[in-house]
Amino acid sequence: MSYRGRFAPSPTGALHLGSLATALAAWWRARQQGGALLLRVEDIDTPRVVAGSAAQQLDDLAWLGLDWDEPPLRQSTRGAAYEAAIATLAAHGAVYLCDCSRREIAGVASAPHAGEEGPRYPGTCRRFGMRDRAWKRPPAVRVALPDREIVVRDLWQGERRQHVAAEVGDFVLKRGDGIYAYQLAVVVDDRDMRVSEVVRGADLLDSAPRQVLLAEMLGARAPAFAHAPLVLDADGARLQKRTPGHTLAAARAAGVAPAVMVGRLAAALGLLTGADARCSATPAALIDRVDLAALRGRRELRLGRDAC
Repeated sequence: MSYRGRFAPSPTGALHLGSLATALAAWWRARQQGGALLLRVEDIDTPRVVAGSAAQQLDDLAWLGLDWDEPPLRQSTRGAAYEAAIATLAAHGAVYLCDCSRREIAGVASAPHAGEEGPRYPGTCRRFGMRDRAWKRPPAVRVALPDREIVVRDLWQGERRQHVAAEVGDFVLKRGDGIYAYQLAVVVDDRDMRVSEVVRGADLLDSAPRQVLLAEMLGARAPAFAHAPLVLDADGARLQKRTPGHTLAAARAAGVAPAVMVGRLAAALGLLTGADARCSATPAALIDRVDLAALRGRRELRLGRDAC
């Protein structure tokens, strides 16, 4: 299969400089591989979507000089595909309904400390399967994980091993309010978009074993992964969409030119060296000059007060 990458922002606010650095890394990776780069709008968590932010993000990316090889895909249009994936798992007895609250899960003595999705789920409802019963609250759909370790060999972050069932537990695929979970949506979307490699931020590295395992359970081949370092501000704090002054919208309002922003981000990522380390360039002009191998082994980087 020829190279197919993707960039998948969530329209929950303005793009910050860390997201832009990842977008550039994904774009350069696809162009250096002679492949395609796709755009996916991850707007499935509707309560968190900020009206108008998807259009603003697309405009910002185009302003920066990034282009896409297919029309953008929106997760909010993909409900039927996610439901079909759950039905496939249900046919193999690999999902079940769960009405446990986070407080109940945390109260189980064997549950370890909370991670990104809360305490590890101990499997309380697994024995009930998908059958209807008297619910304490609208039930979520959880995946019944197999008892095995997953190995992810990341292009830039190296090897990551995880026994997902033991360390994470049966995670949610569809919430009780009907919203499909991120872990399910990205696996189904990457499968259907025929994504061969996922370039994204290192904050999502821990999700990779879950997504590999879920893809395998759905009979799909998981993409390869390349997790780019997280971008921190000059004080070492993680950039966020609500961080003042660290969004592309703020830079545009301040009159920063697109080529200047690209050069600053490339320099901050350490992708340019020697005579090529300049402060103004278009993404296309740097395709053959950026050295993405410089990202290997780097989980974080700081954006200098004067990056150039």
